[in-house]
Amino acid sequence: MYFNNKILVGKSDKKELSILLDKANRHGLITGASGSGKTITSKVMAESFSDAGVPVFMADVKGDLAGTCISGTASESLEKRLKSLDVKDFEFKSFPVRFFDIFGEKGHPLRTSIDSVGSDILSMMLGLSDAQEGMLAIAFKIAKDNNWKLDDTKDLRLLLQYIADNKNEYITTYGNITTQSIGVIQRCILTLENQGADKFFGQPEFDIRDLISVDSNGKGIINILDAVELFKSPDLYASFLLWFLTTLFNTMPEVGDLEKPKLVFFFDEAHLLFNGMPTYRLKQIVQVVKLVRSRGIGLYFVSQSPADIPSEIIAQLGNRVQHTLRAYTPADQKIVKAAADSFRTNPKFDTTEAILALGTGEALISFQNEKGEPEIVEKATILPPQSDMGTIDDITRNKMINSSTLLGKYDETVERDSAFEELDKMIRASVEAKEAERKAMEDAKEKERALKEAEKERKAKEKIEAQAKKDLEKAKKAEEKAKKNTVQYKLGKKVVNKTVDKMLNKTLNKVMKSLFK
Repeated sequence: MYFNNKILVGKSDKKELSILLDKANRHGLITGASGSGKTITSKVMAESFSDAGVPVFMADVKGDLAGTCISGTASESLEKRLKSLDVKDFEFKSFPVRFFDIFGEKGHPLRTSIDSVGSDILSMMLGLSDAQEGMLAIAFKIAKDNNWKLDDTKDLRLLLQYIADNKNEYITTYGNITTQSIGVIQRCILTLENQGADKFFGQPEFDIRDLISVDSNGKGIINILDAVELFKSPDLYASFLLWFLTTLFNTMPEVGDLEKPKLVFFFDEAHLLFNGMPTYRLKQIVQVVKLVRSRGIGLYFVSQSPADIPSEIIAQLGNRVQHTLRAYTPADQKIVKAAADSFRTNPKFDTTEAILALGTGEALISFQNEKGEPEIVEKATILPPQSDMGTIDDITRNKMINSSTLLGKYDETVERDSAFEELDKMIRASVEAKEAERKAMEDAKEKERALKEAEKERKAKEKIEAQAKKDLEKAKKAEEKAKKNTVQYKLGKKVVNKTVDKMLNKTLNKVMKSLFK
């Protein structure tokens, strides 16, 4: 509930425990074991922020936040709870809700470009090793240097293929490029596409400033990301949260401390954001958390244990709600003790024992006072939400989507000339040039072969002609010789040509016969 610039969260011994609206951008922490009431606490805060005219963004990992768009209903247990809390003027009501879904199925699409995500966060999405992350960074640098826009996964895949095919051109300028690393990245991109997460990349890009809006009554819009499917891929979910946080920081202008935040962002299952995060990246996040409050943004981390959140981040969280923790092992007990020590001590009870004894819907609360100091921790019962706590049917959801002012703005993807088109032209031109070169070489070889064949035929012809000439000369010589040895004599009226040799032989034969008679 909201009144007098305060976000009423819970009550203890008739003492109201509220977040001061001008201290809401000092960030917050909601922790507790599974089933202890963290989601209810987040929902109660979100409803009150909405009433205060502050837009909210929250991820719905279980699907039970969707009922925020429907008025809650009274029940015997709720009536008893309200009576015990002595809450007056409580009313069940609905709140202005806008649904989002990076898969574009249960809400407006949340879409951004590969360029905007950057190689660091994309490496987290893809689960790359340090070497593969370095290779991806090289690909981004090559794209930037050549002004190749990376909008979606097909842009990135073709870029990686092009780099692999032309790696020798880039090694001396950008460092070692291995086709093995590129192959792994390509396989990870394919996995991402199979999960449907490739729908998160493309045009038009979502304008984060669209989240900062109120309805016609001045109530802040509660922007709910349907993350039921997204949460099944924890790395992708954490990467999305990181992208969201860094985009908020880079987009929103510096405004200093305001009377109320411009936007409050709830990080559910926040431990996933920090799992396995390298030191250099954690330092970046710590810096963002420190500075984003001056952009008018309030961050509220929701997780099972305070130990899930790095101490550097914990130190920046001024408004805290601690639900019960379970301590079955010495390690669990150590966590409970650390959680208790993080509060300003209340002499009325032992904080450690109180954490272990809390029931569902109860919590230890410490918010910042007017001076920005943490108040003494109090045991409290969290107020019930005013809207429905549960899922909604598709008819109700579609009605909310179709009545949204964002309807049609991001629904359809837009294809523009990006890296894919540029590289495709280059690759086609290269293929055509290689084909022309191949054809020219084949034509040259064919011409050379034809010339060789013509030369061979010429030589064969010359050889034949030379042989014919020799045969002709030989025949002429034989003919001349025959002429010299030929005499002509008359036999009756017939002139007979006989060779001299035959005539001599005949005459000699006659002479010899006459001599030896």
